[in-house]
Amino acid sequence: MARDLFHNIVRSALEKDGWLITDDPLTIRCGGVDIQIDLGAELLLAAEKAGEKIAVEIKNFVSASKISEFHMALGQFINYRTALRAEDPNRNLYLAVPLAIYNDFFNLPFIQIVINENKLKLIIYNVDTESIEQWIN
Repeated sequence: MARDLFHNIVRSALEKDGWLITDDPLTIRCGGVDIQIDLGAELLLAAEKAGEKIAVEIKNFVSASKISEFHMALGQFINYRTALRAEDPNRNLYLAVPLAIYNDFFNLPFIQIVINENKLKLIIYNVDTESIEQWIN
C-alpha cells in the first residue's frame, strides 16, 4: 500500500535528519475525541534545538484529485493542530509532502495562499533518496 511506503520513507528521512521517532502513531485524546497523527518525534542532535518535539502527518497525494486530497489534509492539519495546542502545546505539527507534489501542486498560487492563511508547516521529502529536502515554517 502506498501509504505504508511513504510512511516508512518519511520515518527514515526524519531519522537520518537526527530525529528520534517517539510515537508511531502519536495518539492524543482531546475533548472526547481520539486522534492519531502519523508520527511523533524528538530532535536529539543540534544542541540549540535538542528536545524540540514535532508531530508529522504524512500525505502522498497519489489520487487523481490533488485538490480533494489537499482539502482533506488541510482539515486534518487544522484539527490535529487544535488538539496538540490543547494537549501537547510544546509539539509543532508538520504536514509531510513529497518533493514532486510540492514542486508541482503546492506551488500553485491558490495553494500557496491557503498554506499562508492557515500557517501550515511543511516537511518536503524526497521519495527516491528518503531524505528531507526542506522545512517550511
